[in-house]
Amino acid sequence: MFNRLMNALAALVLGATAALAAKDTISLGMVLEPPNLDPTAGAAAAIDEVVYANIFEGLTRFGPDGSIRPALAESWEISGDGKVYTFTLHGGVTFHDGTPMEAADVKFSLDRARAENSTNAQKALFAGIENVEAPDPRTVRITLKNPDGSFPFKMAWGDAVILSRKTADQAATHPIGTGPFRFVQWVKGDRVEIERNPDYWGTPARLSRATFRFISDPNAAFAAVMAGDVDAFPNFPAPETLEQFKADPRFRVIVGSTEGETILSTNNKAGPLADIRVRRAIAHAINRQEIIDGAMFGYGTPIGTHFAPHNPAHVDLRALSQYDPDLSRSLLKEAGQEGLKLRLMLPPPTYARRGGEIIAAQLRAVGIETEITNLEWAQWLEQVFKGKDYDLTIVSHTEPMDIGIYARPEYYFQYDNPAFRNLMEQLDLATDPAKRAAILGAAQAMIARDYVNGYLFQLAKTGVANAQIRGLWENAPTQANDLTAVYWEE
Repeated sequence: MFNRLMNALAALVLGATAALAAKDTISLGMVLEPPNLDPTAGAAAAIDEVVYANIFEGLTRFGPDGSIRPALAESWEISGDGKVYTFTLHGGVTFHDGTPMEAADVKFSLDRARAENSTNAQKALFAGIENVEAPDPRTVRITLKNPDGSFPFKMAWGDAVILSRKTADQAATHPIGTGPFRFVQWVKGDRVEIERNPDYWGTPARLSRATFRFISDPNAAFAAVMAGDVDAFPNFPAPETLEQFKADPRFRVIVGSTEGETILSTNNKAGPLADIRVRRAIAHAINRQEIIDGAMFGYGTPIGTHFAPHNPAHVDLRALSQYDPDLSRSLLKEAGQEGLKLRLMLPPPTYARRGGEIIAAQLRAVGIETEITNLEWAQWLEQVFKGKDYDLTIVSHTEPMDIGIYARPEYYFQYDNPAFRNLMEQLDLATDPAKRAAILGAAQAMIARDYVNGYLFQLAKTGVANAQIRGLWENAPTQANDLTAVYWEE
């Protein structure tokens, strides 16, 4: 009897110890599974959501407040003419396989990103680089074609992280970086696991292990959080349930802003959509607030152009595309496009699937029929983003201040305007804040008046987490689940 009692007591102690030990691990839910794990060779936001600041680091990085902070570069100097950036790297940095991270790796990464055959989704970030030199292991000298006050900002993107010369070719499936976490395994269709890097050069992570679980269905996401199968869901896909979580002391609801402009992306070279009257008719057929209320349960800020409302340079241009179904009908008649039929391709996120049904009804009300096709994320990337085989789609562009994508005629909405490209060239050369704001204002107005896309709303960051978790980002200045400061409060 005594032995059985002691054994039972020992089991309880061991169980309690295990429970306490588990408090340095975390499981996070994500709507989308990344197509690969190399942020320098893929456009999907889900890649950065796993690896940014966790596995991979760049010369600079985004802080949770959107500020640009040193990362692998401990400091940098700018030449008097603004064309030469000299970065001093931290000493003692190693990749997860134990090899030293040196200036030669920075040169390799930047040269790889800007190469003619580069597959980097944001190759334009590196277009201004004239030359990259590595005079010694801790010094990187980057010469630009023209002065660019935004260069540290560009180097903070996930597309600009530093890869090893030796292992870059395996980053898509087995990423090896310099960050506070190292890759463990990727179970396709289910999860990615990472663990604390014991040899990290900076402040060690407080979590010993993290798991990213992929749950695209809103009902399944709700069930997983309620059951504790995931500890946090930073971008929760079921906003209709947030009030229920707010009322439950076990959870904390985290609502903030993102850089995600949610748009009705339009193929500007797809038949009738090449006619500005048709694109304008579509824009005036859209009731933004109805979409925000119906698809996002009130979470979201209406926008009239591709620019975040919280940015100081934002211009409110909603009036250019205000809801006016009668005007839509008259524009379609003028363009000879009454009875127009279009293909609407929808990726998995809730805002797209739910919003797509609402937009289809709004377009039907003005005489435009849409054929809806629901695509998985990999299909969307291949058919829509790469193949440009679509008429309309809905997606949030979550990269920070990415209006420059409209200067790329080959980009998937195929907007080709030399005047806009000229504005972006002026922006790269401008260093005065007031002048930059004026150029950005002109750029916002140009794409709004060209009705390149239907501008819907700025995506809110709606997250749910266990009430004891601290350090998760409230806002999302870039697409990331940065775990470097996350911990459990006792």
